[in-house]
Amino acid sequence: MTELPLKLPPSLRQEFKSPFGPVYTDVTQFLADAGRPIIAVGDIVTYHLQTADYTPAVAIIDGQTKRETVDKTVEAALSEHNKRVDVENPPGVISAALLDALQTAVAASGSITIVVDGEEDLATLPAVLVAQTGATVVYGQPDQGMVRVAVTPDTQTTMTKLLNRMDGDVAAAFDRLGMDPDSNPRWVEYAHDEMRNWLWLWLGFGFGFGSKNWI
Repeated sequence: MTELPLKLPPSLRQEFKSPFGPVYTDVTQFLADAGRPIIAVGDIVTYHLQTADYTPAVAIIDGQTKRETVDKTVEAALSEHNKRVDVENPPGVISAALLDALQTAVAASGSITIVVDGEEDLATLPAVLVAQTGATVVYGQPDQGMVRVAVTPDTQTTMTKLLNRMDGDVAAAFDRLGMDPDSNPRWVEYAHDEMRNWLWLWLGFGFGFGSKNWI
């Protein structure tokens, strides 16, 4: 029986190469465009927000950038937390501890920093799912800038589809986030899409043209 953590399969890595939203190099412009509250994923993104005198509602950091330790300036700036929560989240996974911390942090009234022992690279997926509509999740795109993901039904559906393709007990992950897929119309629409895809695949194989419909 599968269980948490969810693991990123090699076949899914390519999906994360392109940004999930517009890329910014100007923090001021980003803050002008971003809906509130803001969830920041990554040390450098969080550092740049702080240098602009803005503290995100939730920051998720791991002391690394491009898998190397951040420099002393960034480390020192991020060492001052209003409230800190420490979690373990190994590379390439989404752990139960990370999901629990995210669910608690977005419901809190003050700013919270989640400090990850491991890697926070995949935290954008559950962050978009657990955030309220109208909020923003921002993460760093290597050598490009900061990516603004507006939390909408469409972006939540995108993250749902990616999460469903990970290895592990996805239903348990939704449960950790306090979410009920059946109560969200967009999730129901996604389920119907999946059923339709499988139906076309089945019919296609039956009539000899199934490979055309497999995406």
